[in-house]
Parts: sequence; structure tokens; C-alpha cells
Amino acid sequence: MKRLFTRRNVLSSAILAAMATATPQVLFAAEENAIEEVAVVGSRIQRNAEFETATPIQVMDREAIEKAGYTNLQQMFEKNPAAGNGTFSTRGNNQDSTANGAAAVSLRGMGADATLVLVNGKRVAISAFAESITTNFVDINTIPVAAVERVEILKDGASAIYGSDAVAGVVNLVLRKDFEGTEIAVDYGGADGYDEQSVSAVWGVNGEDSNLTVIFDHHTNSTLASVERKGLDTADQSFRGGMDFRSSRGYPGRFIVDGETTIDPNCPDGNAFGQTCVYDYGPWTLLTPESERTGVLMLGHAQLTDNLEFFSELAVQHNTSIAQGAPTPLDEDAGLTVPIDHPNNPFVGASSVNVGRYRTVDAGARQWDIETDNLRGVFGLRGSIADWDWEASVQRSRSESTQSGDRSQGWVRTDLLQQEIDAGRYNPFGGVQNPQSVIDAFTTSLVRQGKSELRSVDFTINGTLFDTSNGAIAMAAGLEHREEKASDIPDDQFQRGLIFGTESVSASASRDISSAFVEFAIPLPADLDLTLAGRFDDYSDFGSTTNPMANLLWTASEQLSLRASWGTGFRAPSLAQIGLGPSEESLFFTDTYGCAINDAYCASTDYNIVFSGNPDLEAEESESINLGAVIKPIDNMQLSVDVWSITQEGKIDEVPFGYLYSAFCSDQNSTVCVRSAPLPGESLGSLQSINSGFINIGEQTVSGIDLSMVYSALTVAGGDLGLRLDYSYLTEFERVELDSSGDNFLKRDLAGEYEYPEHRWAASADWARDTFAFTVGLNYIGEFEDTPDIDFDGTQDYDTNRSRIVDSFMTLNLQARYTGFENMVLSLGADNALDEEPPFAIGDGDSDLYGYVSSQHDPRGRFVYGKMTYSF
Repeated sequence: MKRLFTRRNVLSSAILAAMATATPQVLFAAEENAIEEVAVVGSRIQRNAEFETATPIQVMDREAIEKAGYTNLQQMFEKNPAAGNGTFSTRGNNQDSTANGAAAVSLRGMGADATLVLVNGKRVAISAFAESITTNFVDINTIPVAAVERVEILKDGASAIYGSDAVAGVVNLVLRKDFEGTEIAVDYGGADGYDEQSVSAVWGVNGEDSNLTVIFDHHTNSTLASVERKGLDTADQSFRGGMDFRSSRGYPGRFIVDGETTIDPNCPDGNAFGQTCVYDYGPWTLLTPESERTGVLMLGHAQLTDNLEFFSELAVQHNTSIAQGAPTPLDEDAGLTVPIDHPNNPFVGASSVNVGRYRTVDAGARQWDIETDNLRGVFGLRGSIADWDWEASVQRSRSESTQSGDRSQGWVRTDLLQQEIDAGRYNPFGGVQNPQSVIDAFTTSLVRQGKSELRSVDFTINGTLFDTSNGAIAMAAGLEHREEKASDIPDDQFQRGLIFGTESVSASASRDISSAFVEFAIPLPADLDLTLAGRFDDYSDFGSTTNPMANLLWTASEQLSLRASWGTGFRAPSLAQIGLGPSEESLFFTDTYGCAINDAYCASTDYNIVFSGNPDLEAEESESINLGAVIKPIDNMQLSVDVWSITQEGKIDEVPFGYLYSAFCSDQNSTVCVRSAPLPGESLGSLQSINSGFINIGEQTVSGIDLSMVYSALTVAGGDLGLRLDYSYLTEFERVELDSSGDNFLKRDLAGEYEYPEHRWAASADWARDTFAFTVGLNYIGEFEDTPDIDFDGTQDYDTNRSRIVDSFMTLNLQARYTGFENMVLSLGADNALDEEPPFAIGDGDSDLYGYVSSQHDPRGRFVYGKMTYSF
């Protein structure tokens, strides 16, 4: 199925290949007098190696990945300038995360659910656990880097080609195939208090018109605890100019004695704030949790006849990880009481003692063990009929996760704890260590189970419609049908309200999707190439949507080509957003209404926000525009410049917290804002939780400028030198949302605000001579404003208040390679070679409480690694 597809006066795709790395790479295989057709992400039409795309595509091949020293895909994506807020990894995963052990990419900072991730051009099952309760995503930790041949990043909307989720772009992970022989790779690396190690093997055998490739990968990393990084191990950042985010759920705690909030008499002076005894939970956190990942992939194909080929992909992955949070925090809503005749009661003469804010520190940290199993199978046939290529395939993809904690891992049941208090065996006063036998009596085991399934069948065809004086008009078309299911089942003890202080998720939903698409490649006069595409998707839950796309490429000369693309897109409501049961997350803010009644409520603390799904949600709609140029000003230099903009309407957002609080939290009897019974003489009780949900109400426009430069084949000091720069400038991230009154819309620009740096770039230089090679890389994340909620009242005010600036963060990466041994490559490198510390940040009062921004900056420090690859 090779044939020459004639195009006129277009730039060689060597430009596209060179954009993948700092040194010249061969991206597409070619033989003399025959060019193999390939489909690069963003198009379904097979094109030859002379075709330059009209959409911005960045390609990183296997050699470039190895030169950068990446041991997993999350490291690559979080350093890519096109990525942004919403890209997350196991770093920062803690006991309160809802997708522990997972990682995702978010192009343009629009969220992980606005970036479509494909494997060999096909969808895969989403993570069984959603991040931040409702963000469905593909866990890139399920794809070992040893199995990746190249990564294609389409930095443009592509719903007309791929359907839902391709709002901000598409990431296509192309797996290795057609391998012959054996390759074994071993690597080990470490930072202060932390290490990683991997081993992989690739084996392939060719038969007569067939190949079988088997890839094995095993990766482990240790835990990096917050106590191993000075300054990041405390929630009280006031010594650095930050906030004191210590919790009001203390150890010792505070009690309601005869109707009055009363601090434990043994609360240390440094922890006493009025009648509240605060607690520093910071030392319990993990910067990076321990994990282990093992996977096997088998890719094969066999030529059955001259025009018929069978192909298959099988992938099995088993991942384990851990999560940890501070000991269980309890509040008034737990309803715990202490008998007045309790042997340890310090409040002599009291007629009633209720537990107010308290933490069972003696029971230990709350810990999760997470196990995830992923299975993916693709089977298909491809062939050609009358110069038309076709492909049909079926797929089943599944991800199952179990999150468990046993009774030795700090999980407290309030009903059993009440029994131990009533019996006088558990002492809640004075912050004492109770006997282990007593702790064993009120701790429990928990299990959370998640499952995600994808079943699909598709048929595609592409070929030449007819020839014109300008070239051949090509077409691709196809039909797809898939079934998606997802469920997240928390432990029954959560549902019964017996477990406190931990975010919980409950969800169950399914849908069927039928789709049809068509794409045309039309050569026009004056060296213009036009691509038109359209797609129709019908969803069983919210209805149907149609999305067009148009791309235009003008090859002005061998030195210049101009490109433009336009398209509409959509993101279907996530299965979690539709089928969410009562689920909880926590948010730090100050209960200002309660503070006016009782100063015990004045401290900023973490309150539970309870969410439920909305089956009436509509799809988000988007429009994307890209204008760019590819320039070759001198030999061996290529430049690309793109100006892009994405507008998203009907964005699914949480009901604005500020609106809920201002409208309902001054009412003691509100069903939205839930309070405990007021103390005698007070009109408001202690705030316990706020009920919320999701609506189609948001709108955002994101725009920017991308610049890439590649300069290759330079001769320096007798060796070949290649240079590369990728730069992204976020010019606008305008968001429209309801204000706290719920009556008016606010227009806010996030560019340069918290977690949205305007400037990101990566530069590298690679020099090779004989058997030696060296790579130097720089990664830069620009500065941005701190504290989006400057007064930490729960309502973001970054548009009306100017905060301090979080400094920029630049790291230096080095690698040396030696190929002097037969069939062997030795590498030695350092990531963040100068051991730069993450810049200080006051934080957002939510996920960032420890003096740095976990989504942007890596606290690991200098990481030194070595790798050996042997082929035979």
C-alpha cells in the first residue's frame, strides 16, 4: 500500500521532522522511487513525506525523548511550552486528590478534559478516577515511555476529525512497531531523598510479510516527603511572608462546654488562636508518592493477501501508588460528645461537653494504597481496493482502579470512636497518645472502586477522487461507534457519613456515540492546498453536534509557506459531571458571616463542598483559529510562527462559590449552606458544608503566539551541533463567569495570573562527534501573580487586587552519551543540574498551601541519572 501522492511546490516535511528535535531526524520512512504514505495527527488522509501540514504540529521522536532524559511522559508534557494549567502529575497527589497516582496533559492551560489523547490514532479508556471530582482524562502513566516511537502534538482544535475533547489540541502517542532483534535498557536516577529506576526490553521478529513486537517496561520511584524539602513541610508559611494555613481541627482541640466554644487547656501557646487550637498538617504531606508501574505491549501485523493485512495491539499495564494525608480531622458535624464523668474530663463542673474541632493524630496519617489495571486490545484489517485504502477495527479498552486503606492506615469511624469515648477508654483531651488497643477499636478498612470502559468499532477509507490540473483531490471518510461507561463507587462507610475529613467521589454513567466524518484535500491554483472536513456525532445522552473545519496552506516558495486553519469543536459533558452522586472536596476560606457572630469561626479553614451531577448538561462549544508561517531563511534553519485563538462557550463550571456563600450562608436554615445548631444566644452555628453542582455557564477565550526555531548541521569543534527553541506566549486567557451576586457576569483575564504564566520556553543544544555526544537544555516558566484570593474569603479577586509576583523558574538539564562500545549506548545526565529551588508562593488556599505552586514547579531538586541501552 505504497504509492506516490503528487503535490506541487510544497516544503519538504523535513521541516516538520526537524521541528521534532534539535538535530536532524528521519520521521517518515522512504525508499528510492517510493514514498510511504503516513497519517500525521490532525488529518485522516494518507499523505507522503513531501506534504507539509496546514495545522501546527510538534513531533518529538524517540531519540529526542531519550536525549531529554525523560523517564515518563508526564515529565515531557509538563515541560512542553504548549502545556499549561491543568497538566498534572503524581507530584502534588495527596490523600485529598481524587485521581492519585495518575497524570494528564492540558494543552493551552484549558484543562486535561479539553485535550484529546490518542494511542496510534485511536481513543483509549479514560482514567477510572476523575481528577478534581469531575475531570475525566487519559492517564498518560499507563503508556510506558519505552513503548513510544514518537509523540505528535497537534496544537489546534480538531473536533471535525476526532470528535469530543479535541478543543485545545490532540496528543497522539505512536507506539514502536516493526522492530527486529532485542533491546534492553536499564536506568537509575536519584535526587536528595528520592530515587527512580527503570528496566525495559523490546523484542521483535520478522516473518514473511509479518512482524511481532513485544515491549516490556518496569518503573519504580520512591517517596519524596515534604519533610525532606526545607520550608515545604509546614502549612504555616508566615515565616516566609506567606499565610498560616494550619487547620482549626487541632490536637489538642476545642470543645463546646455548656454551650460555649472552649479551647483545650493543654493547647500549646503557639497553637492557640482565641478559642481555637490549630494544627500543622504540613509534615504529613508527600511531594511525590511512591509508585510502581509494569506493562507489556504486543503489536503485530501479517499480510494475508496482496491487498489484505491483519493487525493487532494488546496492552496490559499494572500500576501501584500510595497517597497520604494528615490524621483524620473532625468537626461539630461529627456529633461527638464526651460524658461529663469521663475520667480525663478537664472541665470540672460542666454539664455537657461536645467535641468541636479535633484531630485523631494518635491514630496516624490517613493512607491510601492505589492499584490500577489497564487492558487494551485492538484488532483490525486493512487493505486496498482500486487504489483506495481502507481500514476496519474493533477495540476494547478498560481501566480499573482500587483505592484501599486498612485499619492500620489511620481511617477513623466516628460511631466506633464515640463508643470508645463513652466507655472512658479514649482520651480526647490534652493531645495524648492513646493505647494502640483503643485505636484498633475505632479504626476501619475502606475500599473505593472505579472502572472505565470503552468499546468501539470504526471503518475508514481514503484515496484519490480524481486528478485536476493542480493535482489530485483526495478524500477520507469514516464511520465510528463507541460505548463509554464509567463508575466510581466509594466505600459504604463514606455514604453512611461515618468517615470524616476526606474528599469522596460517587459516580456512575454510560453513553453510546455514533459518528461519521469526511475530509477532502484539494489542490488549488497558485500553490494553494485546501483541506475541508466535517464530522457528525450523535450522543445518547445530550444529543447531536456537527463540526466543520477548513485549513489552507500556501507554499509561496521553497523558503516560505503560510498556513491558516479554522474549525469548531465541542466537549461532551464528562461521565462524572452527568452521573456524579454526592461527592466532596475541601476548600480553605473564612466564614465571614459566622465570624461576625463568634470569633471562633474567624480562622480560615477547610470546609467541605458537596457536589452532585447534572444530567441536563449540554456540550461545551468552541471555535479555534490559527494563522502561521514556516520559514527557511538560510540553509539548515527552519522557523515557525503561529498566532492562535480558541473560544469556548457553554463551559461547564461549578456554580460560583461566591454566589452560593453570599446568597445562602447567612441563613441558619439554608439547605445549600449547612450549619450545625447555633450555640445559645447565637443566630448562626458552625459552618459544616456547602452544596453545589455544575451548569453550562462559563465562557473563555484563550490566545497566544508560538515560535519554534531549529538550526541543524552546524560544525563546531569538529562535531555536529543542533539548536532548538520552542517558545509560547499567552497573550490572553479571558474568562467570563458569574459574580458573587449571581446576577451579573464578570470578565477576567487570567494571563499572568496565578498558575497562568505568560511566557514559557524550552531551548536545547546537541553536539555530537564520533562516539561522544552532549545535550544542554533550558526550561523556563515565567513569573505570574500570587494569591488569586487575596483575602482568602473563598471568592477569587485577582482582577481587582494586585498580589505579589511568583518568580520565574528556570532549570538547566545536561546529558552526555557514549557509543564507543559495540551495540551499546551509555548516558549520564542531570535534570535541574544547578539544584534550583521552586520559587516561593503564598498559595491559593486550596491545593497550594506549602509555599510553592505544585502545578508549575518541581520541588525535586537536582536529579542525576544514568542509562545503559544494549541491542543485539
